[in-house]
Amino acid sequence: MKIAVPTRDGRVDDHFGHCAYYTIFDIIDGKVATVSRMASPEGCGCKSGIAPVLRQMGVTVMLAGNMGQGAKNVLEAQRIEVIRGCSGDVEALVASYLAGDVRDNGEVCDHHDCH
Repeated sequence: MKIAVPTRDGRVDDHFGHCAYYTIFDIIDGKVATVSRMASPEGCGCKSGIAPVLRQMGVTVMLAGNMGQGAKNVLEAQRIEVIRGCSGDVEALVASYLAGDVRDNGEVCDHHDCH
């Protein structure tokens, strides 16, 4: 399994479409095996073309802060599970997710400057 987290300075970015980079976690046997970074493309997350790139890399889960419905739809069309409402240190977040302690908050950001 691979998990992607929109990141800025080691923390979950408040808005998927404006993150500085993605932190990609390779999970093997329920544990983090490797961690890497991928630069974020310019522009809105739902129009940037990032979803198919992440899917090609094997990403199946996106742990995000705020996200618009368009971005959520694009990611889910690529069979990437979206979990919104995440915050804090990305490594601690992934550890919590792997422990079963992270759930989607159901909130959808409805404008491009949502924080």
